[in-house]
Formats: sequence, C-alpha cells, structure tokens
Amino acid sequence: MKVTVLLFASVAEAAGTRQIEVEAPANARVAEVRDQVLEAYPALERFAPNLMYAVNEEYAGLDTPVEAGSRVAFIPPVSGGGGLCFV
Repeated sequence: MKVTVLLFASVAEAAGTRQIEVEAPANARVAEVRDQVLEAYPALERFAPNLMYAVNEEYAGLDTPVEAGSRVAFIPPVSGGGGLCFV
C-alpha cells in the first residue's frame, strides 16, 4: 500500500525533500513506515530518537496503524508555539 511521508524542518533539510512516497506492507504501523524511510534515508537516523509522528494530521505513536493513502508526518522537536499544521 502506498503511504505519503511528510518531512518537516531539519528532517526535510537532511533528506533533501519534504515528501516521500513509501510502499508499506498491509497492516503497517508508524514504526514500520519509519524504518523504511530510515533505510532509504540513513541521514535521518540521528533524528529518530526525538521525532514525533502524526497520521492524517493527528498525533500518533509508533504503534498507530497506517492505512493505504495515509499521510504520515515526521515532526522534529521545535521551539515556539503553534499547533499541528499541514500544507
């Protein structure tokens, strides 16, 4: 199943892109999507311990299920206020 991964701030800079398409297995969870992205973009490994995630614009944990067509966001810690916003 196809999943869109959105990258923000320093994670996007390190990957050289703000969006990645991933072919995830059926019944995948955020952790499996993360692992696929880290395999394809090893420079992102350093961010993994501190990343937050969202699935379809709602904060999610590593065990959150991901469905076909979902948008999974990788959000590094940032200072300042504001809410979750996807463009």
